[in-house]
Amino acid sequence: MAGETILEIRDLRKNFGAYQALKGVSLSVAQGEFIALVGPSGCGKTTLLKHIAGFEEPDSGSLVIDGQAMLGVPAAARPTSMVFQKLALFPHMTVADNIGFPLKLRKVDPAIIAKRVDEMIDLMQLKREYLTRFPRQLSGGEQQRVALARSMISEPKLLLLDEPLSALDVKLKKVLQAELKRLHRSVGVTFVHVTHDLEEAIMLADRICVMRAGEILQVGGPNDIYYRPADSFVAGFIGDTNLIPVNIRSNDAGGAVIEAPGLQAADPRVPANYVAPGLGTGPALLMVRPELLTPLVAREAAEFSVDVTITEIFCKGGTVQFRSSMADGSPLIFELPGASQQPAEIGDNLRLGFPKRDIYLFREKAAA
Repeated sequence: MAGETILEIRDLRKNFGAYQALKGVSLSVAQGEFIALVGPSGCGKTTLLKHIAGFEEPDSGSLVIDGQAMLGVPAAARPTSMVFQKLALFPHMTVADNIGFPLKLRKVDPAIIAKRVDEMIDLMQLKREYLTRFPRQLSGGEQQRVALARSMISEPKLLLLDEPLSALDVKLKKVLQAELKRLHRSVGVTFVHVTHDLEEAIMLADRICVMRAGEILQVGGPNDIYYRPADSFVAGFIGDTNLIPVNIRSNDAGGAVIEAPGLQAADPRVPANYVAPGLGTGPALLMVRPELLTPLVAREAAEFSVDVTITEIFCKGGTVQFRSSMADGSPLIFELPGASQQPAEIGDNLRLGFPKRDIYLFREKAAA
């Protein structure tokens, strides 16, 4: 369980010439937490990770780990360990030497190093015969485990992961994701994980930090980020979604009354807990995720419904994704469980329904 704050970042700023890599980033991470940093390429997530590790120094701001200010503290003296995308295992060293290397640097007694290497082998569920092998003699997944063992042997307070699974094939990645979750649960170390894989972030992290252009847009649990995004960028970045333009006629403590072409409503009032804080009247976006839309039969009732025409079908194995268009040409995506017989074909006209509890109203761009 997450506890006291282990990492406190306040107003961190970093420029590379005229390029602003970090624009006043602030973030708190609790002891034992697993937090994922996500965002498009160049958003600043890896730069932020390097500042935590001590590989970069900020132009201004503060960074505190376990109550100690870290500005000016070299990477080797910080209570952190980092797993890189390319692993950086030493090809001329055996697995045992690779894992024990951080302790050897600290001149720890060889007997203690050997004992700790054995513990890491057990923790990573690696075979003992691998200890005398070289990295090139291992599979990609085994090399990944060795890199994790090396990063954990020095018992860091923060384990920093820079897309360590990105180069793996899909099947192996799924296995290693489960291992990463198991490792976090078993050792209780705080993980800060940079990833481009949004599904990975949702699967693994206690909280997700969404970044864009050197700024943090939203920090929250996977469900908050997925179903209650701060703005249209976050909504569209984390998974497929539908954003229907609506007009808010009135908005008070009782909820927001909405209207939109093609949107049919038994009662157009959306309860206040499904409306973004600070949203007023006028143009807004109604978000509903594809898996929450249900085809309606005949005159079947629904709190909200739209008429669509199917334009494309994509089989995804366990689910089938249907691309469709509303009467005004606006696109709408919905997903149904996979089945041996498809429930609809391209060109079919359907009415899709969804309840109020499955929507969220917000402005197109979050307030600055």
